[in-house]
Amino acid sequence: MAMRLPAVDVVLVGVGWTGGILAKELSEAGYRVVGLEQGQMRRTVPGWQSPAMHDELRYDVQHEMMIDVSRQTLTFRNLVGQTALPMRQLGSFLPGTGLGGAGVHWNGQTWRFLPSDFRLRSHVTERYGAEMIPEDMTIQDWGVTYEELEPFYTHFEAVCGIAGTAGNLNGEIRPGGNPFEGPRSRPFPNPPMKMSYAGKLFSDAATDLGYHPFPVPSANVTQHYTNPYGAQLRPCMYCGFCERHGCEHFAKASAQITVLPFALANRNFELRTNAHVTRVLFDPQARRATGVIYVDGRGREIEQPAEMVILCAFAHHNVHLLLVSGIGRTYDPETGQGVVGKNYTYQTMSSVGVFFGEDVNINPFMGAGALGRAIDDFNGDNFDHAGLGFIGGGYIACYTTGASPILSHPVPPGTPRWGLEWKRAVARHYNHTTSLSVHGASTAHRGNYLDLDPTYVDAYGQPLLRMTFDFPRNDRLMSRYVTERAAEIAGRMGGETSDVGWLTGHYSIVPYQTTHNTGGAIMGTDPRTSVVNQHLQSWNLHNLWVMGSSVFPQNPGYNPTSTVGALTYRAADRMITDYLRNPRPLVPT
Repeated sequence: MAMRLPAVDVVLVGVGWTGGILAKELSEAGYRVVGLEQGQMRRTVPGWQSPAMHDELRYDVQHEMMIDVSRQTLTFRNLVGQTALPMRQLGSFLPGTGLGGAGVHWNGQTWRFLPSDFRLRSHVTERYGAEMIPEDMTIQDWGVTYEELEPFYTHFEAVCGIAGTAGNLNGEIRPGGNPFEGPRSRPFPNPPMKMSYAGKLFSDAATDLGYHPFPVPSANVTQHYTNPYGAQLRPCMYCGFCERHGCEHFAKASAQITVLPFALANRNFELRTNAHVTRVLFDPQARRATGVIYVDGRGREIEQPAEMVILCAFAHHNVHLLLVSGIGRTYDPETGQGVVGKNYTYQTMSSVGVFFGEDVNINPFMGAGALGRAIDDFNGDNFDHAGLGFIGGGYIACYTTGASPILSHPVPPGTPRWGLEWKRAVARHYNHTTSLSVHGASTAHRGNYLDLDPTYVDAYGQPLLRMTFDFPRNDRLMSRYVTERAAEIAGRMGGETSDVGWLTGHYSIVPYQTTHNTGGAIMGTDPRTSVVNQHLQSWNLHNLWVMGSSVFPQNPGYNPTSTVGALTYRAADRMITDYLRNPRPLVPT
């Protein structure tokens, strides 16, 4: 029997970006908050100091900062009717564990979504007609507009010290920035990152073709910066160890630097690490959550009662908790009914490698997670889709993120896969190669969803989450079109050869792609088609809220972190100024 603790005002399940933000905001508002983090304590000092943090084998290959799949994993299949099998090692995506979550080892690429992304179904219908949306495409509007979210984007960027060049400032298109972005109320807090040589070659080629290159918005801070709370960030050293690594320089914005120190200093907040939440407790008659059950580091089952429960875990884990707790109606792809698990989406990636002569030195080892140049000409609805047979798009970027020697060994087409000739090719091309990344949208499809596996269980005896996903026809057509544009840019960069990594075959869970998993607990304006309302409050239990990318109805062609942060700040504002003063459903049903 679970040991029952005294009740608190708020319990947070997961303490990464969203949990860190809410821990700070709610504890400062005077509420007693408990944060339950399934992993261990993580701090910049002493945990992320060099040279240990630059151990590529430990962090890039052995995934020191990621979940342990022997205890918590999922099963996967491409199509309904196939038998899903457990993911035994990490590959396509890398969920983090420990305080700070995936925000510790992210690259720092910090994008705002386009205004049209938030009302995708309405926008497509208005511009192209309803027939542009196939029957099995389940895209929907978010229930919140870019204009409503813009102040919270601005605040999140200030908290993180984002570096960039504004392309649209209060409706005025500015040179050097992204001319397609939604209007910003303020410039970026910091100037953009330096331009790498590869970025210069890309920018020149894209400009020659009539496109609009700009510096990628970056959470790798470019100068000494103090955020609105007083946290001090330092300029990036371009060491090349961002993705899958913590930052020893206090230069990459993470919850540990920007928000958590202020929460941890507040006596209203208590952090409990090694606390794995197994289910949410609720009273179906009162339609209220009553707390959570978790297993602590000693293996004890603990009940934590709370007046408010907020799910702040990774996207998959939020959905899994809803399903194992029996909250909401599980999505059924056969009938299209139900909402929990619906609209699982990902990211549609492709690439183009560019191989130069030995007189062109890229120096790829000097980089940063968000050091890059991009074009947005083929993202969202920034180009005319009439007659193309698909919706959506993606940005094309040339990044110099730091080519670590174990993982980075680019060779041109036709090179043997191993042996002496392969080694010679790696030595020849390492310093003379770059690549273009196509970061494409993922549209929601009736057959892509999450549910509970009927066979496999985790270390706690609970059914594993089952993922059913494959790239829809729409996304394959989109990827082909945008990748062709990337190949044209690559051809202008002056390389000797190029290698186009087309999107082919079924989606595979084996090779790394992105950790941009979205959907399954989607937001909207109708409880028949969404799990949470536009404030991220559960339709079923008004004191249960869901944060993070699991609420995205579909995934645009951008990295999700900035939108996750903006939605969290917007939800926190509504909680503090309205809900907690008068707990109730904020949107009538």
